[in-house]
Amino acid sequence: MPSYQIRPAATPDIPAIAAIYEKILAAPNQTGWQKGVYPTAATAAAAVARGDMYVLCRGANVLAAARLNREELPQYAAAPWAETALPGAVLVIHTLVVDPACRGQGLAKRFLAFYEAEAARRGCPNLRLDTGLNNAPARALYKALGYREVAVVTGDFNGIAAMPLVLLEKRLP
Repeated sequence: MPSYQIRPAATPDIPAIAAIYEKILAAPNQTGWQKGVYPTAATAAAAVARGDMYVLCRGANVLAAARLNREELPQYAAAPWAETALPGAVLVIHTLVVDPACRGQGLAKRFLAFYEAEAARRGCPNLRLDTGLNNAPARALYKALGYREVAVVTGDFNGIAAMPLVLLEKRLP
């Protein structure tokens, strides 16, 4: 079985992360993202600079990436969350991507397990995320891992107008 590592991303990882974005955006798009708008190499660079980008690697190869932080989108404010969270008790995963050439290998599931462990380590029992309304594979994965769909909201999202998002949550034990 291949050995994987999840670690904070560094500047040299930005081209590999951007290449994954480009591959996803070149395929039939279930995410609702737009080429040249979101996500881009600049998106990855800004996240690396903030220190909230993580990568899943096998050796030197970046196979998946995501941002982890406490930043909730403005659309989250009116959502009917089942779990009322205290300030600082929420960890959000953003822009989880897996290289399309590596799909079906359980990498997204592995990344989500890391996300949950990192949330526990940081004392954040409330997990929140969003995905595009038409991203059926992601929605099925999240449901299988115990995430609950809370609402569908539409609004501006990282430069994309009127994007419908499914908001999801999970509470750690």
